[in-house]
Formats: sequence, C-alpha cells, structure tokens
Amino acid sequence: MPRITAERRSVNRAALVAAARRCFSRDGFHQTSMPAIAAEAGVAVGAAYRYFAGKDDLIVEVARSAFAVILSPVQRLHDQEADASVADLIAATVEDLDRIRPVDAAGNSIPLDELLRCAVQTWGEILRGGEVADRAAEGVAGALDELASVLRRGQQRGTVPAGLDPAGAARVVMALLHGYLLQRTAFGPIDSGAFAQAVRTLLSPS
Repeated sequence: MPRITAERRSVNRAALVAAARRCFSRDGFHQTSMPAIAAEAGVAVGAAYRYFAGKDDLIVEVARSAFAVILSPVQRLHDQEADASVADLIAATVEDLDRIRPVDAAGNSIPLDELLRCAVQTWGEILRGGEVADRAAEGVAGALDELASVLRRGQQRGTVPAGLDPAGAARVVMALLHGYLLQRTAFGPIDSGAFAQAVRTLLSPS
C-alpha cells in the first residue's frame, strides 16, 4: 500500500476539522460524536482516529482556528509594530471581522458564522477544565500580551495615555470583544461600523 503524502495528510486533516466545525456549529460540542464527525467528513471512524485522538482534540483545533481568525487584526497590528488606542484596537477588530474571508489548511473557505458559534461554545467548555481550558488559557494569555504590547507602543508614541495600565486595558479590550462576539452570535448581525464608532466615542478622551 503506498504511503500517504504529507500534502494528502494535510488535506484529510483539514477535511475532518471542517466536518467537526460544521457539526459543532450545528449540534453543539456535547451532542456531536466522533462517528458523527467521520460521517460528516465521509470517512470511516477509524480513519478519523488516525488524525485525532478524540473529540477533545478536534474541539481544541476548531477553537484555536476560530480565535486565530477573530484576533487576526490584533496579531497584524502587533506584527507590524503599530500602535493603537484601546478604542482603535476594539474598532479595528470588529470592523475587520466583517471583511475577513477565512480559509482552512486546504484553502477552502470557512463560513464566519460557524467559527463564531464554535468560539462562543468554547467559553462554556472552558468551565469543564481539562485540555480545552488549558489551551484556551494559553491562547488568551498570548492575546493579552499582544494587546498590551500594542498599547505600550501607543504610550511611547503619545497615542495612549501615559498613566494607563497596558495589561489592565488589554483585558478591557478583550472583554468588549467577547461581548460583541456573544451578541452577534446569539442575536444576529450587528452594524460593525456603528459599534466601532460608539466605542471610539465612549472611550476617546473628551
């Protein structure tokens, strides 16, 4: 039997992640089984276990990709060594979310609403502890560090008040972003432009 190529393995893995994301988004984490994910992907259950040890591994992967997309504007600002105010960080992330066209490892388009539904479910899963909670804590800590770094640069360049605690402000940014995502996912689309403008008005110095 010929050995599977690395490229084929990557495509197969991406197909399983996409199937899991669809199932999780539609039915929830706990109503979804590995056999259901395998059926959604069109593969045998045994084939699914060649790529993932179990459902928790798929939850971690789906959650990781969801938050990577959601926080990609923050990542970009950090990597570009840009500076931004608290209001600008929130506004940029909210506005960019409507423009992002995420793709998976195989280059297939990912529906944004699927990602958001999985992200919201992840917060509930964190309360159960275990690997999902541990990985989520690592991801949040990394995102908070990047947010604080961007704000710290803003202080150095005079666009962020010198007396502001960057670490504390980063948590404010994260809290507002989580609230926006929860409202959007639970109650439907929000005018991101109006939301961003309201954030700038509320948080900008008078």
